[in-house]
Amino acid sequence: MSTMQELGFIGVGRMGIHMAGRLLEAGYGVTVFDLNETNVARLVQRGAKRAASPAEVASTATTVLASLPTPDIVKKVAADVATGSTVKTFIDLSTTGPVAAKEVAAVLAAKGIAAVDAPVSGGPSGAEKGTVAVMVACPKDLAETLRPIVEVIGKMFWVGAEPGQGQAMKLVNNILSATAVAMTSEALAMGAKAGLDADTMIAVINAGSGRNTATEDKFPRCVLTRRFDFGFSVGLMHKDAKLAVQFAESLGVPMIVGNAVNQLLSITESIEGFDGDLTATARTVEKWAGVEIKGRAAK
Repeated sequence: MSTMQELGFIGVGRMGIHMAGRLLEAGYGVTVFDLNETNVARLVQRGAKRAASPAEVASTATTVLASLPTPDIVKKVAADVATGSTVKTFIDLSTTGPVAAKEVAAVLAAKGIAAVDAPVSGGPSGAEKGTVAVMVACPKDLAETLRPIVEVIGKMFWVGAEPGQGQAMKLVNNILSATAVAMTSEALAMGAKAGLDADTMIAVINAGSGRNTATEDKFPRCVLTRRFDFGFSVGLMHKDAKLAVQFAESLGVPMIVGNAVNQLLSITESIEGFDGDLTATARTVEKWAGVEIKGRAAK
């Protein structure tokens, strides 16, 4: 890996700031753009260069990565990137859904730019540690060429050659993750109202067949402590769940449980706001149940 290689990175929010930071630490030159000037400044202090637009980023690096919040923003940024003079490869780490991924790939292909559909999973802490799963969809030879870059960010999984296949894999993952949070909220609220101790419930569940990502990490760290600070917004997870439900429906796959999860996230977002923490989903259930899921240390 050459320390002289220049990369571009667009979108340095909760996930992107850590991924861009890891690339800097690995020795890559990184030019960044984001509307969040505070995060851009933090990366500039660590050696990144600042760009005034996505097009400027795409005129400084042959490989540009993006980590953005919504499909519409990704499409807008990709159109701007397509006007850059240097970019040859666009790696989209965002969650947009398969339809948007295919639209982005078509826009870029018209300019001779390869689109790499590469959403990630693992949350901000995983992005910081470099342990996220990166679900790469593009021709396999291109994926192998990009492996040194991708594996600075996390563990690379090649899931297919077509744009949209990475997004399909991400939606499979995220609807399961969202369901774990939703169902754990309801189950623990039920137990708490029946008089069970929250810490004991978590210990029993994690020693038994009910354990999941919410019981192993999110609830002990963020709900039982009453911190509600996992770092991933309920608005973004609601977006992901809605994309999953819509995609499943387009394939003729029933989403009975998925629809219910999507509804609970929608209600939580309306209460907590788009930037409310995902783990505040438990608070929505608590209000209806008239109980708190509180660990002994928080009492």
